[in-house]
Amino acid sequence: MRRALALAERAGALGEVPVGAVVVKDGEVIGEGFNQPIMNCDPTGHAEIIALRSAGSALQNYRLSGCDLYVTIEPCTMCVGAMVHGRIRRVVFGAAEPRAGALQSQLQLMENAHYNHLMQWQGGVLAAECGDLISQFFRHKRGKN
Repeated sequence: MRRALALAERAGALGEVPVGAVVVKDGEVIGEGFNQPIMNCDPTGHAEIIALRSAGSALQNYRLSGCDLYVTIEPCTMCVGAMVHGRIRRVVFGAAEPRAGALQSQLQLMENAHYNHLMQWQGGVLAAECGDLISQFFRHKRGKN
């Protein structure tokens, strides 16, 4: 999660919402990403999607079985869907995302048994640090330092 936080800080420094993600397999980082939809003019440019693409390239496979994804903020519906399709084993996130979180805050997508793959998930890892990074970013953006 510390590496994901460093990536999130990089995103924030570039003016992107500070979210970072890493994909780990057998204790080794095989993919990483940070939010970049603005700079890449890509609505799918979320940290998780970029990390999944990076991991897929590293493994030369779109199936990421046995991989865990660490992300600073609870994933949205799009990202959870990509993780399910990629067969991520487990996702670990930092802070909850009360508006768009798709694992615990809003949709609880992994509680639906109709998916062809269910992944484990855990939230709250370094939640205060992850949440503070986002809060500070938006306070600064709104001029409320």
